[in-house]
This record gives sequence, C-alpha cells and structure tokens, in this order.
Amino acid sequence: MRDVIVVGAGGGGPVVAKELAAKGLDVLLLEGGPRHADLDKEWTHYENDANNPLTGFLRFGPADRAKPAWYRETPQNSFLWQLSGVGGTTQHYFGNCPRAYPGSFAGYAGADRNAYDVAHPFPFSYEEFVPYYEWVEATLPVQTAAMGTKEEVFFRGCENLGLPVQTGKTTTRNSFRPQENAILQPGGFAGKVAGNDRELRLAYPQSTGCTLCGYCIIGCSHPVKAPRNQIAKRSTDNSYVPMALTADRWSPGGKRVELRTDAFVTQVHTEQRNGKTTATGVTWRVGATGEKHREDAKVVVLAGGCTENPRLWLNSGLPNPNDWVGRGYTDHHFDWVFGTFDEYTGSSKGTGSSARSDWPGRGGVMNVGIPPALLSFTMAMSDSGIRGAYANGRGPTGTWDGPAGRVLGNELKDVMTHGIDRMFAMLIMTDDDVEAQNRTSLSALPADEHGSIAKLEMHQRNRSARTVANREFLVHRAVEIARAAGAAKVYRMDWAPIILHVQSSMRMGHSETNSVLDENGAARWVDGLYIADNSALPNSVSGANPTLSMQALSTRTAEKIFTSRFGGDPWVGREAPVVSTDPRVGA
Repeated sequence: MRDVIVVGAGGGGPVVAKELAAKGLDVLLLEGGPRHADLDKEWTHYENDANNPLTGFLRFGPADRAKPAWYRETPQNSFLWQLSGVGGTTQHYFGNCPRAYPGSFAGYAGADRNAYDVAHPFPFSYEEFVPYYEWVEATLPVQTAAMGTKEEVFFRGCENLGLPVQTGKTTTRNSFRPQENAILQPGGFAGKVAGNDRELRLAYPQSTGCTLCGYCIIGCSHPVKAPRNQIAKRSTDNSYVPMALTADRWSPGGKRVELRTDAFVTQVHTEQRNGKTTATGVTWRVGATGEKHREDAKVVVLAGGCTENPRLWLNSGLPNPNDWVGRGYTDHHFDWVFGTFDEYTGSSKGTGSSARSDWPGRGGVMNVGIPPALLSFTMAMSDSGIRGAYANGRGPTGTWDGPAGRVLGNELKDVMTHGIDRMFAMLIMTDDDVEAQNRTSLSALPADEHGSIAKLEMHQRNRSARTVANREFLVHRAVEIARAAGAAKVYRMDWAPIILHVQSSMRMGHSETNSVLDENGAARWVDGLYIADNSALPNSVSGANPTLSMQALSTRTAEKIFTSRFGGDPWVGREAPVVSTDPRVGA
C-alpha cells in the first residue's frame, strides 16, 4: 500500500508529490497524458503544431497524436483551453505569479472589503497564507520579470495616467508594476546575440534562463541542451517534477516519487470505515494497451483540474449531498484591448507578459505579447461580431475607436500594415463572482474509454452584475493606458468565451452549504481524500493569475496531509525550501 496517490501531474499534483516525498512518504503520481522528455526533438515553434486543439503536442489528449483528442461536451459556444501531460496547462502558461489581493481572504477589514466576492472568501486570512506564497516563490523561483520595449510602452501609459508604482508583492491599491514571474532571468548570451553564431550561443551553458524568444505560450524548451531543471519557464514539468523524481538525492530521508504517465484514472475506490466513507485507492487505464491497474493508498489526492476532478468524483459515485461538486466553475471574464502605434513596440519579443496594472476589487490588466498566429486568433474572437457590420447587440462605441468587435476591410488592412511589432495588446482579467450555475457535470453523450465524459455548463453571457461591471471598468482603464502610451488607434474585441484561468469547481470554504472541501483541502464527505489544484480555490483569486495561489494552497494542503494523516510536524516557516534549480536536482 502506498502512503499517497496523486491523480494528475499538472500545476498542483507535482507540488504535493514533491513536498510529501521530501518528508519520506511513498508517493505515486499518475498522469493520463504524456511526459515530453526530449523537448529539443519533440517541440517546435510552429504554432499550429503546438496549439491545435485536435492534433497539437499541447492538447488535451493522449500521447499518441494520431489518436483523437479527449472530448468534453460544451453546449455553449466557447473554447476550453486546457492541456494534458506532465506539467498540464502550466506547459503553456506565461509563468505570471502575482499574489491574490488580501480582499479575497477571510478577515480582510479594508475599506474596500465589500468590493470582493464576500460570499466565497478563502477560509483563512491572507496573513496566514503569506508563508506558503513565500515557500513557492523561493522554490520555483519567482522573480521580477525580464522586460523589454513592450513593457516600456505599458509603463509609459500607466505613468502618464498618474498611477503609482507597486514595489511589494502584497497589493492593496490601484497601481502598476513589473510582473513577478516564474521564468529564469536571461544569462550569458541570452537575448544578446544574432546572426550566424546565434544558434550556438543560445545553447546551454553559453546561455542560461530566458532567451526572450517570444514563444511562451507554445511551451518552453530553452535554452537548448539545458538540463530539464534549468529550462527557463518554471512549468511544473521543469520545476516540481524534477524535484519529486529526485527527492531521495536532495532531501535527508526523502523518497523518490514514482511517476506513471499514460495512466488515466477512472475510479476512486472507497469503503465504509467507522461509519465514514473512506478513500482506499484508485484504478487507472493504460492508454497504449487498454490495461487496467488498481493500487491502494492511505491518502488519495485529486489534482486533475477543474473539469476532470468533478468528472472522476461523479463517475466514482462519491457523495455529493449539497450538489456543489463541479459547481462554481469560475474563470476571469476576459476581454482583449489592443492599439496600433506609429513606433516600434516589440510586441512579439521577450516573455509573454512582463507588466501589469492592479485594480483591487476589480481585477487586473496585463500586457501580452504572443506569436503572429495566436495574435490573429485573439483578434478573431468577438461577441460583437464585425465592427460596423453587425453587433449582436453587444458592440456599442466606447472610449475606444469605433464599435467593439473584429476588424474588417480597410480597417483590417490598416492594422496589418502596422505589423505585430507596432501593435500593443492587453488582457483584461476580472475578479469574477463564484456562480453556482456554472458547473461541470456528466454528459448524456456516449461515454469514452474512461467513462462518462464531462459536460461543461457555462452561462458565460449571463454573469453577475459585479462581474460585468468589473469587466467594463477594466476595459476602460486599458483603453486609457493605451492612449496615454501614445496609441494611434485603440480597439476593443469584446472577447467571446475562451475558458482558461479556471478555478473553484471543487472549492474549499467555510460552509458545508456551498463548498466541497474544508479549510485544509480535505473532502467533506470522503475521509482520506484531498484536492490540490485550481478546482480547490475558493474564488477567482481577485482576478490575479491563479497558479501561484493554487501552488501555495497545494503546499499548504500537503503540509496538512503530513501533519494530520502521518503525524509529522509543520514545516513552512521552520525551514527553507530547496529551490528547483539546485544542482542536486536531476532531470
């Protein structure tokens, strides 16, 4: 029998696996997708090769790309952008790691406390959570982002609006700042060379850290020839997973995690013990052969994400007395604002997003630079249709130029003549309310080889008044930033639902009436079962990128498992974490 089985090797599962293995526990980490081992050979900079949702190497599907992607039912017109494989969706994230605003936590007494989702706070204080933030920030590590021209443009706009600079990691006022991100700083020749010697000098060890290639969203494999734990972007496949697999080397008494990929968990097993439903183990299916395996454990941790955790729970027949399993599926009500400039902006260069403005109680606005095909994709998604042609009732003229929506005709030609590096884009991320009608349930469509498939019910166009007001507020602030930075024209897309930055479908909370987990990440109705990923977050973390908060919460949950289930002592605040780039940590 194992001590712990962790289901899912995405953003949260490897955190729990690494932390518990470092304490000497026997941990099995299961992942339904592949592990990309040789990034120099397996990954490319071709955007369709990476991000095609049906055939890309970054898709939600099995290791064999000749096989179909795994299917979810999405009856609403939307796009759910999640990945399978070791690293999960962190494989293509921007590495942004801001902390949530203190107003999202219990006990916040600021004058703006009622501006937040007061019905669904973290069930503990921000002050208690800070040591877990610090632990993850040291482990990844999280540092002030490397910056370039597009960040200068953003800062110029914020300064001209009179916004103050935020210098600390705890944000309580309207302000702007560089991103805190999990991308190693450029070193050696990184970002400094071009021409015939570029390929040689951008290889490790001549270059270290970020090479400023601009392709964060299609997975990071740079510098080429680098050891896995020296890859620039600290997705969990480059950070926590190497640590988990080598815990016996760097932690006194540590035990190496066993990682199995192509292992899709289809059942959580339980039995009745002392009048309690108790988790005893899992069954998984090997994708390549169809074989099924079962293994038991003292503790089971679900870390399969906001869509698959509810699916597995419901397919396993686990209790759901308050009907909140899968409910509260929350994202950030995104919108996209971009401007055209008569000067070079460097939009396609460097890390994907290295500057942000924060608006506590509302959310955030961050600058975004992405490759050409994905920029075109973002400019073709609109709930307002085509500017000036049809508006679907959603595209009124605002402080931007003309109606919202996709550009067309001569206006599109004008945008295209500016080119990607004379454009500047910003992503609007709102502090959304947790809404019970948004949920993952089981579909009535035919089951796949893993059981009944997930049905994603998202009432994206019927959000709370506070969420909608937050989005409109932030759009206007983004337009002001673009104009203050010198944009010739500013466009609002009124983005159609693209579902990412998801959280809260298995939320923790104070009350049994509207949560699945208690304040320690433990399932309320199944003993020995925990959840440690974005689905456990109690709210939309005030519109901040959710990964840091999730990984801090997963660290806290691991500590609670260690102390309450295995009799260990708390460690956060008592010892320093081992950083993932430590030379003792292997690939």
